[in-house]
Amino acid sequence: MTLSTILPLFLLPLLFISTNAATFVITNRCPYTVWAAAVPVGGGKQLNSGQSWTITVNPGTTGARIWPRTGCNFDASGRGRCQTGDCGGVLGCTAYGQPPNTLAEFALKQFNNLDFFDISLVDGFNVPMDFSPTSGGCTRGIKCTADIKGQCPNQLKAPGGCNNPCTVFKTNQYCCTSGSCGATDYSRFFKDRCPDAYSYPKDDQTSTFTCPSGTNYRVVFCP
Repeated sequence: MTLSTILPLFLLPLLFISTNAATFVITNRCPYTVWAAAVPVGGGKQLNSGQSWTITVNPGTTGARIWPRTGCNFDASGRGRCQTGDCGGVLGCTAYGQPPNTLAEFALKQFNNLDFFDISLVDGFNVPMDFSPTSGGCTRGIKCTADIKGQCPNQLKAPGGCNNPCTVFKTNQYCCTSGSCGATDYSRFFKDRCPDAYSYPKDDQTSTFTCPSGTNYRVVFCP
């Protein structure tokens, strides 16, 4: 077998991955700077008002999150701190962010070759968000644009955002640590304002959406 025949065979898996990967365009439409974070792919990037950031995520990726960070200050080496959504004091995140932060969550090419995606307020809220498909004939997106920070219950108020009750009270009723939990007055506060978003950990039926694998997506802060 010659090198000319080996190379195409070697490249086939790479081509398969690249042609089935999903593109995520993350745009900041807020009138202030947002430091976007993406795990496990992407890390993080400062987005001034009107700026976008594009990342590519391979099929089979699970446990993925994109979220906005606010009130950040990083030095030239990318070390610093954010008021909301901080991920260990670094610009390029490798770990999830600290509440409160609005989350775009997804898992690509899972059961029946479907992507699963959602907006979650289980870690609280810091920035309004739109998480929507942009290709593949999939048109059902999710938005959470209510004034949750302005209307946040006093017990959940946090600098720069609105905390989730688990972070504040740390009980099974709010954290679902035993697997047996239901909606609460606090989760209903979030659900009433953003009906398509997760309001507590077991809020699956009305909060998980699917698209065919290979679909591309957009995440917009302050849509």
